[in-house]
Amino acid sequence: MALKGLGRDPHAGEIFCFRGRQGDLVKLLWHDGVGMSLYAKRLEAGKFIWPVSQSGQAVQVSAAQLGYRLEGIDWRNPPWTQRPEKVG
Repeated sequence: MALKGLGRDPHAGEIFCFRGRQGDLVKLLWHDGVGMSLYAKRLEAGKFIWPVSQSGQAVQVSAAQLGYRLEGIDWRNPPWTQRPEKVG
């Protein structure tokens, strides 16, 4: 059974990620081998950064980009974990 709107098979191990209209809520759907699982997260401050699809189709992201998204980090410009001590 494929999702009509996305043209993808939810039982193939893919994670489907959806953002709420206000941008502060994200929901993930995946099939864990037993049944469908739902994960939801809401940010107390700020909004989830989301890619824009030019064609209106689903956008594939890497595991790292998904991880940044779930932490509320702007994946286009992640913060440095360690600043350089010297420049030059």
